Amino acid sequence: MRTRAAILRERNKPWSVEEIELDPPKAGEVLVKLHASGMCHSDEHLLTGDLAGGAPEPPVIGGHEGAGVVLEVGEGVTGLAPGDHVVFGFVPACGRCQWCVTGHSNVCDNAASFVSGRQISDGTARHHSLDGEDLALMCLLGTFAEHTVVHESSCVKIDPNWPLEKACLLGCGVVTGWGSAVYAGEVKPGEYVAVVGAGGIGANAIQGARAAGARAIVAIDPVEFKREQAKKFGATHTYASIDEALGKLDESTWGRGFDVVIMTMGVGDGAELGKAFWLGNKRARIVVTNIHPMSEQSIQIPGSLLTLFEKRIIGTLFGSGNIRYDIPRLFELYTQGQLNLDDLITRTYRLDEINDGYEAMRNGENIRGVIVYD
Repeated sequence: MRTRAAILRERNKPWSVEEIELDPPKAGEVLVKLHASGMCHSDEHLLTGDLAGGAPEPPVIGGHEGAGVVLEVGEGVTGLAPGDHVVFGFVPACGRCQWCVTGHSNVCDNAASFVSGRQISDGTARHHSLDGEDLALMCLLGTFAEHTVVHESSCVKIDPNWPLEKACLLGCGVVTGWGSAVYAGEVKPGEYVAVVGAGGIGANAIQGARAAGARAIVAIDPVEFKREQAKKFGATHTYASIDEALGKLDESTWGRGFDVVIMTMGVGDGAELGKAFWLGNKRARIVVTNIHPMSEQSIQIPGSLLTLFEKRIIGTLFGSGNIRYDIPRLFELYTQGQLNLDDLITRTYRLDEINDGYEAMRNGENIRGVIVYD
């Protein structure tokens, strides 16, 4: 069949919206009609080359935060059927590898296929340009397309009454931010939390810290709009920089420093992480959620304080969450008024407006832009 998709054909060039040829699903795969896709900063990393070596080379269809309706299933698929509503988990979960069976499906071995961008089942492509060129997929999904074929291990079936333009956000940003606080950061009632970067991931880290009972939650971001929005998600204090937050520890933490510091900047930076280290109190957990450029090989951390102050640096992917447990659970919290998804979506776009949406993200105008399909 033919459909349309936004393709990255060259680094640091605009997304190209084109008609493509899409093969039917093979064994273990499903064809999904997309209804919505979040515009996450990770796809900007793909464009800039920050993920070079850890993601497919162009040409690649972007997008990894999507939701839609199953149209067709391949041989052997038993857990999904045409008409099912699904959210894609950006890390597929096979349920059988060492990591899945020990409760760490967010680092499932299936993610090894990320670099090629080809189908898990046989390493080949289902998406092709009209001249026959194979197209890779961001996170094996390619949600910047009106239709896509993905492996069933990337799909989470959801209630058909849940609005897909909200549900798509749970495929990455919501669970990643929430889990960064609740799972990786292990925020406890009464603790002090700092979130560095108040975009789509940071806003949800703030929500997770609030739900966990944090006493004070500081949002640090240079963009005034994001600092104001952070208050809607539970921030008690906001500062424009780490330096400003360091100078006001008496105001935010009674001078004690933070128990948990969560790094959710758009682009990770070793120097900024080094400064953020000083925000933490003794035994602080420094959670690194944002992606650092693959070319960055070191960070500035005083090693002696890891021992003397028992500070910990914790990396996390997908907020250390589980797509099959956390996606439906967090949406249920939304339906009960305990999770704010509405204010995450600053603006919706058509597929043809994708470059406008990313320009708005670069300018700090969106918490999350969402592409809505017909």
